[in-house]
Amino acid sequence: MVTSARAKPVRDNTRSSVADGAAAKPAGRSRDNERPLVEDIRLLGRILGDVIRDQEGVAAYELIEQIRKLSVAFRRDADQEADKALKKLLKGLSGDQTVSVIRAFTYFSHLANLAEDRHHIRRRAVHERAGDTQEGSIEVALARLRWAGIAPKTIATTLAHSYVSPVLTAHPTEVQRKSILDAERDIAQLLTARDDIKALAQVHNAAKDALTPRELAANEAQLRARVMQLWQTRLLRFSKLTVADEIENALSYYEATFLREIPKLYANLERELGNQPVHSFLRMGQWIGGDRDGNPNVSADTLNYALGRQAEVALRHYLTEVHFLGGELSLSAMLVDFSPEMRALAESSPDTSEHRKDEPYRRALTGVYARLAATLKELTGGEAARHAVAPQNAYARAEDFLADLRTIEASLKAHHGEALIAERLHPLIRAVEVFGFHLATVDLRQSSDKHEEVVAELLAVARIEPHYSELDEMAKRALLMRLLNDARPLRVVGTLYSAHARGELAIFEAARTARARFGKEAIRHYIISHTETVSDLLEVLLLQKEVGLVQGTLDDKAVNDLIVVPLFETIEDLRNAAPIMREFYALPGVAQLVQRSGAEQDIMLGYSDSNKDGGIFTSNWELYRAEIALVELFDQLANSHNIQLRMFHGRGGTVGRGGGPSYQAILAQPPGTVRGQIRLTEQGEVIGSKYANPEIGRRNLETLVAATLEATLLQPTKPATKAFLQAAAELSQASMAAYRALVYETPGFTEYFFSATPIREIAELNIGSRPASRKASQKIEDLRAIPWGFSWGQCRLTLPGWYGFGAAIEQWLAQGGTPASRKEALALLQKMYKQWPFFRTLLSNMDMVLAKSDLALASRYAELVGDARLRKKIFTAIEAEWHRTAEALTLITGEKQRLAGNAALQRSIRHRFPYIDPLHHLQVELVRRYREGKADQRVQTGIHISINGIAAGLRNTG
Repeated sequence: MVTSARAKPVRDNTRSSVADGAAAKPAGRSRDNERPLVEDIRLLGRILGDVIRDQEGVAAYELIEQIRKLSVAFRRDADQEADKALKKLLKGLSGDQTVSVIRAFTYFSHLANLAEDRHHIRRRAVHERAGDTQEGSIEVALARLRWAGIAPKTIATTLAHSYVSPVLTAHPTEVQRKSILDAERDIAQLLTARDDIKALAQVHNAAKDALTPRELAANEAQLRARVMQLWQTRLLRFSKLTVADEIENALSYYEATFLREIPKLYANLERELGNQPVHSFLRMGQWIGGDRDGNPNVSADTLNYALGRQAEVALRHYLTEVHFLGGELSLSAMLVDFSPEMRALAESSPDTSEHRKDEPYRRALTGVYARLAATLKELTGGEAARHAVAPQNAYARAEDFLADLRTIEASLKAHHGEALIAERLHPLIRAVEVFGFHLATVDLRQSSDKHEEVVAELLAVARIEPHYSELDEMAKRALLMRLLNDARPLRVVGTLYSAHARGELAIFEAARTARARFGKEAIRHYIISHTETVSDLLEVLLLQKEVGLVQGTLDDKAVNDLIVVPLFETIEDLRNAAPIMREFYALPGVAQLVQRSGAEQDIMLGYSDSNKDGGIFTSNWELYRAEIALVELFDQLANSHNIQLRMFHGRGGTVGRGGGPSYQAILAQPPGTVRGQIRLTEQGEVIGSKYANPEIGRRNLETLVAATLEATLLQPTKPATKAFLQAAAELSQASMAAYRALVYETPGFTEYFFSATPIREIAELNIGSRPASRKASQKIEDLRAIPWGFSWGQCRLTLPGWYGFGAAIEQWLAQGGTPASRKEALALLQKMYKQWPFFRTLLSNMDMVLAKSDLALASRYAELVGDARLRKKIFTAIEAEWHRTAEALTLITGEKQRLAGNAALQRSIRHRFPYIDPLHHLQVELVRRYREGKADQRVQTGIHISINGIAAGLRNTG
């Protein structure tokens, strides 16, 4: 895998290691394009090899190479001798050897990702310098809008009424420690610096200059230090990940990426629009700390902690920027004039230093800093890093801080100081607009049955209804409506309610306090998991009313603070989404309540559970149908109540949980479903893949903006034809039948799944704060969708991302009967692929998942199933469906090879997979030992690290 500068490289005859520079290489120009990537991987591999040799010894290094060689032979040639030798070698490893080898391959997987990210940025810059801007960029989106005759002012007006929000969530697949993330960010920065050194040398023709080799050597020494730091840093946590850990991990992305890159995105957008001012429509959302569904570790305390830490991160960023701004704005009143408002701001400052008496901007900013420091102390208890004057006069609202910055901006503009605005002041103003004092909007989420328990207890204690949960739906609605029209609270003073009721009500009370403390944007949405009835929505309104989040009564101009957001998750829920919302809005006073409270209605659609319920095709089809039905409903409501519908897409990281490229996914939405409004979740390990690198993070955010603009103003998605819709409905029915026949109707499938994947180990090890299953059972129905998909990724079958489609296509084509009608049926599918973005995007995602799956590796995991007959029966069925699906994709797309249209991902797989494969082999061996009772700490450590390495290597299918 890796080579040392001082040790003779170990080579094999099947394929040399990437570190040796002999990875499978494409020909011609493509190979030249990839040379910098190969060089970076070789460099990082060599450094890692040196570190391993120095730290672990030559024997450990050579063992790693031996395992890699055998693994490559197994992958490339299905070499049975290599397979036997590999099994024998792995079984003979000691616990310490196993952990060492797994760490080596895991770290190489991480380092290869960093090199790949750097190369992605490098290639993007090359394309842009050549004038070849890429799809998904703001530049291409705005060019398309210009070609369509849409003026910049129209675009800016559209954005003024838009709301785009990626929402970070934490799930059991998050496996990275913050210490590792920080070290890897340093390595990424050093790779960037290395490119800068080389570029400067080319510009100045400095190839013979002694300075360049010296700088490169210094850079390599720093890389070596960081790689050594990684090797000596513990990958795993000693204890189970807490909600506080998840909060801290998420906040690191704000510090590294969002706080600085989002203002850059806005600046780029305004520049492309001819300096047309743009409203702050892109905001960040957060679930961590407020998502209680299935997580007993989230409480009012964790919500308060999350909001406090978020405020601290935002305020410390502002304090730093204000400090540096004060250093830059050294303008003297003896040389330049300034506005009366600026004069007043300077005079109100507690800064009385003689040294700054003629420097109004500095005096003003000293006062601003003192107010921010006081705000930090008041909101978080923290102390500012610097104190020119004592903290005082805290800001009550972020808007007040913003007003002071705008006073400075206006004065500079009016008095020949505009050049001093762009670098720091303007980004700071934008950051305050976007992040306020709250940083990100925290969503609250809980399951509908938990709300019902609280309402039932409140009603029983108040002697209003002793058996609320036993009432039918219409009786519940009538009672809840009556209570929403009663101004009196339900709680009885002096009564000790259950811990559950107290905990749930404490969340609502904390939300009310937080909105007053951090601003209304701190908490805006209350999401109801498992929304199945109208009463599920009314119960949350009633609980809000109980703590003062609803003011007034439904029949008397009530106003609601939190948007009640239904989450439709299962196939049945999605089918009922529009009927439930229609009945909800038909209730007296509900539409008027929403209208008065901001006229916004978010509706969340769950990709994960619908997929686990009915398979990938049916999940996507039912989501598509639900969106169309909801848009039609709200278009009808617009005649009497102009309420803004906003879809909230609960997309997981993997394709099987709704993942895949966001740009294509947004453009594939049904016509009229975007309209400038979209929220979508960013989950688990994919957050790191998208946002750990600041520049890649900004690019990913740009794709959301570009897609939203194109979907809203160009409306590229035309309504599907009746023939397309009918074909999709029939394919969905057949696909779901095939999927459920395997997962829910095959005897022994549950046993197979729990044996042939590392689901048990994922559930037992310290990977997330949330339990892997909703109930203490081994039923697929009770398993959370995230570990379900994650487990299939670990064993390289990625079953949730494709299963059932091949059988559906085979059955649908067979229904044609005659060769002629079969040909017509295939022609329709090919037409759907070419003309219907929904169908094309879905097939593209399946293509990607199949490319990353590996039946040979999956067969190794199947060996963990003790019952040989069961193993053969189910693996054979899965294997047959894999081939059916691959054949179906070839028939429809015309491409015989996977990823024919995705050269970047092909390159990624070529460079990375030879180093992921050994982790699979080692994981299988360790899982075998673990289940045989040989579960010492080293075995558990090895399994956990292998999970980390495989997830990092597979990225959006891991």
